[in-house]
Amino acid sequence: MNKSQFYSFLIVLFLTINSIAQTEEVVNDSIPSNPFETAFEQSGGTQTATYEQTILFYENLANKYPEITIRKIGKTDSGHPLLLIIFDNGQVFNPIDTEKTVVLINNGIHPGEPDGIDASMMALRDIAENDQLKYTYNNIMICVIPIYNVGGSLNRNSGTRANQNGPESYGFRGNALNYDLNRDFVKNDTKNSQAFTKLFHLVNPDIFVDNHVSNGADYQYTLTHLFTQHNKLGGKIGDYLHHKMMPDIEEKLIQKGHAITPYVNVFNSVPEKGFSQFFDSPRYSTGYTTLFNTFGLMVETHMLKPYKQRVEGTYDLMFSVFDFAIESGESIKYLRSTAADDILSNGTYPVQWKLDSTKTRTLSFEGYEGSFIKSEITGQKRLKYDSSQPFTKPVTYYDNFKATKEVLIPKYYVVPKVLTRVVERLKLNNIEMHPLKSDIAIEVESYKIKDYETGRRPYEGHYLHKNTEIESTIRHQKFNAGDFLIPTNQPGIRYLIEVLEPEATDSFFNWNFFDVILQQKEHFSPYVFEDLALKILEDNQQLKTAFELKKEHDEKFASNWYAQLNYIYENSNHAEKSYLQYPIYRILE
Repeated sequence: MNKSQFYSFLIVLFLTINSIAQTEEVVNDSIPSNPFETAFEQSGGTQTATYEQTILFYENLANKYPEITIRKIGKTDSGHPLLLIIFDNGQVFNPIDTEKTVVLINNGIHPGEPDGIDASMMALRDIAENDQLKYTYNNIMICVIPIYNVGGSLNRNSGTRANQNGPESYGFRGNALNYDLNRDFVKNDTKNSQAFTKLFHLVNPDIFVDNHVSNGADYQYTLTHLFTQHNKLGGKIGDYLHHKMMPDIEEKLIQKGHAITPYVNVFNSVPEKGFSQFFDSPRYSTGYTTLFNTFGLMVETHMLKPYKQRVEGTYDLMFSVFDFAIESGESIKYLRSTAADDILSNGTYPVQWKLDSTKTRTLSFEGYEGSFIKSEITGQKRLKYDSSQPFTKPVTYYDNFKATKEVLIPKYYVVPKVLTRVVERLKLNNIEMHPLKSDIAIEVESYKIKDYETGRRPYEGHYLHKNTEIESTIRHQKFNAGDFLIPTNQPGIRYLIEVLEPEATDSFFNWNFFDVILQQKEHFSPYVFEDLALKILEDNQQLKTAFELKKEHDEKFASNWYAQLNYIYENSNHAEKSYLQYPIYRILE
């Protein structure tokens, strides 16, 4: 071999060895030391799993560990199924037949807030791989929705969470149809929420946790909590949540090194001025789940904190909930089983609320100094926090609400079968309903819509009503065979009242289910009706007296000729019966 051939041989040998080394390096990098290591862990806490990675992770976990199973519950608007992951050390996997305390975790309702997605993957893996943890949680069933908003998760980007400190990329808030799913739990516009409703009643959870990320101000806490509003939950179950569950979970987190505070409900202000509890009406997840006496908790990590820190905090919070479920499961189940009877025994049910400013408590709040300085962009005042100036100050917290409107709980509601959108949602929520076997006329309480206000801007596909007022009368009403008689003495009593009473915050009326009754179909021509109106007054002395008194005492009415004719029209037999007539009726006795 000459010198030239020798050099060529060395070059080929070097390239071959280098190629083998590079191949081995690539192969070694592609095989994590733990086959169930998440994208979050592999990235050192900077990335969140994609939808595909999340589902594959759980499929592999279920294939290896018999304590883990996967169920498909209906379809979402994206076309993908809604998945439910269940940990059950007894391997029954049937929440309906279990005596265990059931915890339901919801993740990715806003996929740009993915902390719970990654934390739940690690939590179920750690329990499945650890015999001691499996034994510890033997008496609870943990149910996890890996990603609720599938369409939003697939719509991945790196920009829409403008204020958020990681992860590198994430999903979008709106679902496949651009609905915010955390406004859809009562109205059920989306396939996602319809599938969730089926899943929720299948699981019938004792405790519900919804994992979120939020920022209304800057402060030292990574974790904030939003337990469902205790006055609204009411009675013994509300007291237990407020005085037992909340402080117990707070204490467990403090022992793990996590300071935690109630959700900081402020906007463009500083928390030390005081803030109030968020009122979770039934459009929201915890507002909906508590309609069925489930203990609800929303986790809100602080978006300005590093992603790794937020996920680890969420992980520890969920284990604190699991521990509470082990310790208090018997009490929780008892309170849930008696809650419907307690509501019924009250006789009335609150449907409208307002903040009670006379009742407060003081938080030892860990914040940052904030001030209003001149903006370099607008020249106006802007809020600026200084994280180099932490403080602990007493802060006034308003966490009590009082009822401003209550309704007498009827014995039954009567829902005509033609109201298919209402009937479908009642059935979806496992409401006990009895179709009438024949046509019948019965005495009922009837509502007329007296007044309401409508928002000027669209909100989640609707123009919401509010400040609704009704007038009530007792009348005989004919109903048809197949119309539904619905008793209030059933587990879904809260749900029934909240959706069927027009004055309730998130009633079907306020969500526009009955807007057709708000439009008058028949009218009168003044030049024709003028003579007829005169005869109506002549034939009805009581109406004539009321009409003259109204003219005498109502100056605006007296100066409006059309309003006067319309008053006579509306109080005559010519007025259409369906105008402003609420089509659902109540039986009091």
